[in-house]
Amino acid sequence: MAIAEANMCQEEVDKRIEAAIAKYKGVPSGLIQVLHQVQLAYGYLPKDVLLRVSRGLNVPLSEVYGVATFYAFFSLKPKGKYNIQVCKGTACYVRGSAKVIERLEKELGISAGDTTDDHKFSIEVVRCLGACGLGPVLMIGEDVHARLKPDMVPGILAKYK
Repeated sequence: MAIAEANMCQEEVDKRIEAAIAKYKGVPSGLIQVLHQVQLAYGYLPKDVLLRVSRGLNVPLSEVYGVATFYAFFSLKPKGKYNIQVCKGTACYVRGSAKVIERLEKELGISAGDTTDDHKFSIEVVRCLGACGLGPVLMIGEDVHARLKPDMVPGILAKYK
């Protein structure tokens, strides 16, 4: 298991999550806060930890999954070291973001929503990155790549390999 925050051992992660559960038990908005702590610790929301959260907060597992799948911030799948977010909002879509996504999938050998076997890259389709005038746009970490054409994808990926 890859733990998102550097130098955190499993015991520290467990303590952090248990502390969050204890702090927010009985607090109506506490579920989101606890899930946020889990996401920070693991980089995603592992199913076994969601069960711990459900039991610890005395919240039905269906409600935990409902919140985890409703908010785009949360992910039920591990992300790669480089999470590629590709905008598929209207402005980016009409300028060709679907073709950029197809090229990313071809180059990485995965579909949008998946992670490469080496856990280096993942592709995530998002509805808007707030750079509509620069579309199509993708982000890798904090790096914004704008006015994309499919043939630019290999060069962009090379910077992260």
